Amino acid sequence: MIEKRWIISFTLIVAVALFALSWEFVAPAAEAVADTSANIIGSDVAWMLTASCLVLLMTPGLSFFYGGMVGSKSVISTMLQSVICLGVISILWVVVGFSLAFGDDLGGMGIIGDPGTFFMFKNVGAMPHSMMATSIPFILFAMFQLKFAIITPALITGSFAERVRFIAYLLFVCLFSLLIYAPLCHMVWHPEGLLLVKFHVLDFAGGTVVHMSAGFAALAGAVVLGKRQKKEHIAANIPFVLLGTGLLWFGWFGFNAGSAAAANGTAAMAFATTNTASAIAMLTWIFFDRINGRKVSALGACIGAVVGLVAITPACAFVTIPQAIFIGFIAAIISNMMVNWKALKKVDDTLDVFACHGVGGMVGMICTAIFAGGGKGLIYGGTEDFGLAIIALILVAAFAFFGSFILYKLTNMIIPLRVTEESEQIGLDISQHGESMTPEA
Repeated sequence: MIEKRWIISFTLIVAVALFALSWEFVAPAAEAVADTSANIIGSDVAWMLTASCLVLLMTPGLSFFYGGMVGSKSVISTMLQSVICLGVISILWVVVGFSLAFGDDLGGMGIIGDPGTFFMFKNVGAMPHSMMATSIPFILFAMFQLKFAIITPALITGSFAERVRFIAYLLFVCLFSLLIYAPLCHMVWHPEGLLLVKFHVLDFAGGTVVHMSAGFAALAGAVVLGKRQKKEHIAANIPFVLLGTGLLWFGWFGFNAGSAAAANGTAAMAFATTNTASAIAMLTWIFFDRINGRKVSALGACIGAVVGLVAITPACAFVTIPQAIFIGFIAAIISNMMVNWKALKKVDDTLDVFACHGVGGMVGMICTAIFAGGGKGLIYGGTEDFGLAIIALILVAAFAFFGSFILYKLTNMIIPLRVTEESEQIGLDISQHGESMTPEA
């Protein structure tokens, strides 16, 4: 007799297939995506295809970065939590995520996009958009933005590593992407977004949208799931962390320079400030560790480099090289202090996601408001914009933290978030996936 679960699975597959085959894809709306193929610039297309691939590479890079840091019994599970986002978010983005983030503003409030505007990538085709990505195919812009949507929930996973139930995590990822990430993306990057229009927030490549949202969601996750049974652990594979850092640094050039959406001087400047900030942050971290009596470690060097990348992200196209050095330097010191702050250690954020991404994102956002040119930065007299940026920072932090806190609680009501004590002792690799780094285990 055929088992019930196989009948349900087959029915779902058939239903999805019939839906895909029967969907009537509406032609692009004339006012949004006109036949402007003459406006397409080949060099921009080539660069944005490359940048999209670079950003995609960051998620496997993150899996190595996180996977090498956790205990040996949860390496595979931790890495899979990042890699699975490639599948989950890719489908979610096509169905409704992109529409919520970049669709027509719903209600004129600048908070969320109309889910019907680009539902199932309707109106997303090979022609440019009149307001977004005017020199490349609109579908390329959508796919580039997808890579940001993929890595954001993956960043969160480091905070509750070694104790989260995998299926519950998948549900939370979907809820977070639709209800936290998409609104923030719309508010900051849509031409009619609330934080962009009303608060003049400058976030070139995701310091607010990606890193602050992930950092505060990570903090909420650590609070909700509670401490691990065995808090201290030995990093399973430092070479994995080194490899992951290299892939993240490499991919970050697509992350930041690609956000210019063109092969131009802005992309080149973002490229240079990104590399410089990461370099100084790496060196600052290890020397600050040494000054404080800690050994110079490969782990510290890698974390410092990533903190520099995080902090420069919102400002990379708006600051000079010397200013990028300052941003990387100050971010490394502040994040290092937060990582070693006893009060924060009471919250079991396994891989210090909040201290690195949340705090790094905030430092970057504040530094952007200080140094941004064109009269907008504080040092150029932009006191009003600086004040608005601080208010926006508080609003984003509250929205990401409390919104995620509610979503964790909701998820836990549907599927328990935390694994059993026995599963935690065995390790998530075996208990959640039946796989292990060491076959004899």
